[in-house]
Amino acid sequence: MNITSEDVFQTAMANRTDPVVLQQLRTAIARLERPETAPRVLPFGLPALDSVLPQGGLVAGFHEVTGAGADVAQGAAAGLFAAGILARLPGPVLWVLEQDDVFAPGLAGAGLHPDRVIYAHVGKEGAGKAGLLVMEEGLRHGRHALAGVVAEVSGRLSLTASRRLQLAAESTGTMALVLRRQHTLPKMGQETETTAALTRWRVTALPSGPAVPDVPDIPGVGRGAWQIELLRNRGGQTGTWIVGACDAAGRLDMVSPLAHRPAAALGRRAA
Repeated sequence: MNITSEDVFQTAMANRTDPVVLQQLRTAIARLERPETAPRVLPFGLPALDSVLPQGGLVAGFHEVTGAGADVAQGAAAGLFAAGILARLPGPVLWVLEQDDVFAPGLAGAGLHPDRVIYAHVGKEGAGKAGLLVMEEGLRHGRHALAGVVAEVSGRLSLTASRRLQLAAESTGTMALVLRRQHTLPKMGQETETTAALTRWRVTALPSGPAVPDVPDIPGVGRGAWQIELLRNRGGQTGTWIVGACDAAGRLDMVSPLAHRPAAALGRRAA
């Protein structure tokens, strides 16, 4: 039976002097005011990744994603990585934009249908504070209203601002993903900016696999490949993996570099 605030009020008025009933009412009120404590966990479905994450998957909270370079391909890979995560959660997605450069068919290819996406364009003038405020407001609506919130952040992200995002996401069990513009971050290997992110990912777009596996030296237009690096993982390990890019269901796949060629051939190509 669901207890509402009106039920609590009516019972209190009828039993104002009964200490047992008053204690029961205090317990009921505390239950009403207490947020959901069980965090939402989203596994990748890949043991190599899920095994290093403390709860076997991404915990609903604040996470950072960036591309490995300032070019469009690397930025798109980071965005599609985020889209694939949210594609596997039910409900609409709030996407906070600084620039009008999101390609809706690309999101659909990663499993996030355009009909599920609500765009909030803050513009370059609103970059930073305005975008973070919009993101925080979306997070406070809770996971029953939104599958998650994505925000592009081109400026610095202070520890205080990131803590607000983490608290908002944690209190409502909503997934929060911040896409960082690469040119605003320290160089690779020099990530010194401190935030409250539970995880920080860097995604590098790699050449797609060969169209014909028997002819590995001929470039193909097969499924894209990414190198994903887990640079920060609160309570867990970091690592690097080569994966197949998100499919139409938002899922990654492990890629073996020796799947269709001998080790000697791979060595010659790398050289």
